[in-house]
Amino acid sequence: MPYSRGRRARDRGQVAIEYLGFLPILVVVGMAVVQLGLIAYTAQQAGTAARAGARSASLQESAQAACAAAVSSWLADGTDCPQSYGGDEVTVTATVEIPSIVPGWDFDPARKTATMPLDH
Repeated sequence: MPYSRGRRARDRGQVAIEYLGFLPILVVVGMAVVQLGLIAYTAQQAGTAARAGARSASLQESAQAACAAAVSSWLADGTDCPQSYGGDEVTVTATVEIPSIVPGWDFDPARKTATMPLDH
């Protein structure tokens, strides 16, 4: 029995050490999951901005103002919505910068396009 008691006392800290070794991997995986969610959310916001900008431009109003108003306030500064006219329609391409929570991970901006007929 003395052997088993001594062994249990030595093994007691082993779980804590293993957990500390696994913790960085767990944090990186968690941050990657949050980053993927942020990318999807930004892409959805770009689509909303493109539709709002095209709707506004079709009514001869500012596409940029409508785009910025359509996205979350923390994404509005990184939003650009140029418009182009062709025939009886207007096309707006919304470009929204994807924020990064992981240092060193940089992403191309999310781009979505919407076309609406001009209101005459």
